[in-house]
Amino acid sequence: QLQLVESGGGLVQAGGSLRLSCAASGPTFSTYNVAWFRQAPGKEREFVAVISRSGDGRTHAESVKGRFTISRDNAKNTVYLQMNSLLPEDTAVYSCAAGQLYSLVSRSYEYWGQGTQVTVSS
Repeated sequence: QLQLVESGGGLVQAGGSLRLSCAASGPTFSTYNVAWFRQAPGKEREFVAVISRSGDGRTHAESVKGRFTISRDNAKNTVYLQMNSLLPEDTAVYSCAAGQLYSLVSRSYEYWGQGTQVTVSS
């Protein structure tokens, strides 16, 4: 059983930066692809980024490409989401998820964290 815990969210002004972390428990973390999703109030959950088991493969949503970067450190059982040039429309609860598939679809993922709130003020 894999457990995921997100951290690093908070309130930031537009144009600012945050780095989210997704820390995993369990010895098999490096065997999972890990993704970030976000959900704003009243909106559907949205794919943000995914990284492959080794970290060699990465895909970012068009809406965050060039501003956000996903990375991982398997020695620390942690995946990161570096968010730069934040916009008010980036405001959402950000959740990480782990699964066997490299997918942009949330239902592909078996394990989820509880989420961390990111609020970007204008």
